[in-house]
Amino acid sequence: MGINRFRQLADYNHWANRRLYAVALEMPDEQYRRPTGVFFGSLHGTLNHLLVTDRIWLKRLTGEGEHPHGLDAILFEDRKDLLCARMAEDARLIKVIGGYTDAGLRDAVAYQTTSGKAYQQPLGDILSHLFNHQTHHRGQAHACCSILTGTEPPSLDLLQFQRGVPAPELTV
Repeated sequence: MGINRFRQLADYNHWANRRLYAVALEMPDEQYRRPTGVFFGSLHGTLNHLLVTDRIWLKRLTGEGEHPHGLDAILFEDRKDLLCARMAEDARLIKVIGGYTDAGLRDAVAYQTTSGKAYQQPLGDILSHLFNHQTHHRGQAHACCSILTGTEPPSLDLLQFQRGVPAPELTV
């Protein structure tokens, strides 16, 4: 996979997050926080987890930014604060990916897991994991929205993004 595909995935990530957060912001708080059986318990827990892991990976890749220590950390209790942080992290991810080249995707990146174990992998493999992980948990968050509202949330399909389906502009 070339760098242009990763750039597209970074843009897609931002688009999908805006569509998902538009639904999450409309829910009553009790509904938004209700346990649904997903791995991080609730929509709130899942959205926080996605921010946590993006921050962890961006810290590993750039040496800058926050590095939360627990994968289940709740970084923000308030949804609007979480949204602001999410949008900032999306912009940061787009910028970081924009600075990489095709050749750089083969470069080895050394990092430590949250448990302290050392690894080294090609940048391209790490980026593949990062975007796959986002899609996995965003799918869980999408299911939470469906379960909690009883309606079908907006599609998060990559093809919808590629076709130019708009995402809402979110304000807080």
